[in-house]
Amino acid sequence: MELTQLEYFLAVARLQHMTRASESLRITQPALSHAISKLETEIGVPLFDRNGRNIKLNRYGTMFSKWIVQALQNIENGLQEIEEWSNPETGVISLAYLNILGVDLIPNLVKSYQSSNPKARFELMQGNIGDINEQLEQGFADIMITSKESVNDDQTWICIKRMPLYIVVSADHPYSSRSSLRMMELSGEPFIGLKNNCGLKATILSRFQETGFHLASTYDAEDLITVAGFIKAGLGVSVLPRTLGLMLDDLVWVPISDEGWNWEIGIKWRRDGFVSPAAKRFMAFVSSCTL
Repeated sequence: MELTQLEYFLAVARLQHMTRASESLRITQPALSHAISKLETEIGVPLFDRNGRNIKLNRYGTMFSKWIVQALQNIENGLQEIEEWSNPETGVISLAYLNILGVDLIPNLVKSYQSSNPKARFELMQGNIGDINEQLEQGFADIMITSKESVNDDQTWICIKRMPLYIVVSADHPYSSRSSLRMMELSGEPFIGLKNNCGLKATILSRFQETGFHLASTYDAEDLITVAGFIKAGLGVSVLPRTLGLMLDDLVWVPISDEGWNWEIGIKWRRDGFVSPAAKRFMAFVSSCTL
């Protein structure tokens, strides 16, 4: 059963005349008659009573037409909703991002984008690296904003921001007065680490591997704000990006003098997945921003 057959059926049902229906559909009458006969054969019952050139809906046709009108309206509604969601100007941008980015970066991006694209809407999903990656892989998110090290071979990633990393200590720590530190100077210090579900952990591990230096974690926290809380309590030191969500009182942010200690944040999407025109426009906007 094809969509055109149903449209032909409704035209004949409305006009109750095969010739006028064929003219309104701009097809030949034999082609229309064949389509209606094929539809009746597929359904297994006649839909019209025929008397010479006259044709009229029978009780089966009346019953069937009610549902076909509703079905075609649902299809139209579905197409309209898809258009609204994917339209570059009015569409919905399904964006997943790391929890810590929801304090500063994401709100600023959304506000800035909507100032020039006021009809655009966002569907926002936040969580740890596992949560948001699942949203992307299952198709609930068009794109995600995350760290470079979380990207796999099936995904594409472009950098939008490089955030310097700092050695963070409590205000009463001996290193709190230093203008900078080398990572080697943390040897022997209790280090507050991160569990695998945090997007920053892979970046820190990668930097450590490049330097050949390793710190054993005294504690492994679930998220960055917990790391900051442990440092404030004097339980150790760590390496963090200086973002609003982590700027607790009594923390001191010491620049790292070793090269390469940056956290790269970017947009990631599935290489083989569909990215809506609305999401593509947002990606182009973010790529052109100075963050």
